[in-house]
Amino acid sequence: MEREKSFNFAAGPSVLPVPVLERAQKELLNYHGSGMSVMEMSHRSGVYQEIFDDAKFRLKALMQVPDSHEILFLQGGGTLQFAMVPMNLMGPNGKADYAVTGNFSGIAAKEAEKYGSVHIAADTASGGHRTIPAQSELSLSPDAAYFYYCSNNTIYGTEWQYVPETRAVPLVCDISSDILSRPVDVSRYGLIFAGAQKNMAPAGLTVAIIDKSLAGRALPITPKVMDYGVMIEKDSMLNTPPCWCIYMLGLNLAWVQEQGGVAEMERRKKERAGALYEFLDNSKLFRAHADKSARSDMNVTFRTDSEVLDAEFVRGASARGLLNVKGHRLTGGMRASVYNAMPMEGVAALIDYMKEFEVMHR
Repeated sequence: MEREKSFNFAAGPSVLPVPVLERAQKELLNYHGSGMSVMEMSHRSGVYQEIFDDAKFRLKALMQVPDSHEILFLQGGGTLQFAMVPMNLMGPNGKADYAVTGNFSGIAAKEAEKYGSVHIAADTASGGHRTIPAQSELSLSPDAAYFYYCSNNTIYGTEWQYVPETRAVPLVCDISSDILSRPVDVSRYGLIFAGAQKNMAPAGLTVAIIDKSLAGRALPITPKVMDYGVMIEKDSMLNTPPCWCIYMLGLNLAWVQEQGGVAEMERRKKERAGALYEFLDNSKLFRAHADKSARSDMNVTFRTDSEVLDAEFVRGASARGLLNVKGHRLTGGMRASVYNAMPMEGVAALIDYMKEFEVMHR
């Protein structure tokens, strides 16, 4: 299938901007006259240090990261952060609040139970994770070491439309799916982290941004490579970092800047998601999974009332070059992930197919 005739709606690893891929292709064998590919370079070399510093500089500028916070380039994905967060931040009182609003926040809460006491501040499982709790619905512990939530729930298609108010309790947020899609006041968070494979770079890199005052509290059992304090001290280079992914992150960040920055990414995401939800709200065949107040602009989940029709829709979409619209195994149905690199043309093509499919099955 020709790249120009297909649109990749995968939830992650996900679509990357074509100009980024083309530049990586151009520089693949010989990066800037070095005689080496980035994949062959020593991470201790001067030429790679420039790549590393550039990516870090661009991310700090795009997200307006204050000097109080440190950017870390880590490995292990969000899954490793599920353990790394409590091992570093539970502290002497060994207690944390978790809002369980989807699959990954639920897994994170279970993992944290190995290292301390977890209080479930909210749980939307009984409603099929279709909603996000209001501030008044959060059961907060004043003595918690931190409050943990996932801002965008990839599987169920919900997204927090506000930042929880937790007073003196530090906020920890998994922003893997909506990072760089809307402005974030980093100063309000003790820690935010994101697996790069959804909206930033290929799989293999995890970005963490931590308030430096929270570092240095790791449990004695914490491995060095999982200690935020150690990783800050070593500037993410205690061990060999994911060099290629950091390079790709830098290219993607440059692309975001060229397009107009995070504000422009937010405008585009609202246009993409808005068109999809407008169609779904007026459809007699398809229906959205998430409640209107909690809908994700990154992962639009929907279905018909028939699993047979859902399967037929997915097959037809793939045949048309509308790739990876099958919903997660936990939910079934369909899911269109419309990250920063998804052009509006892809969304329009998907809506056109949905219209045709609905006419055929009315």
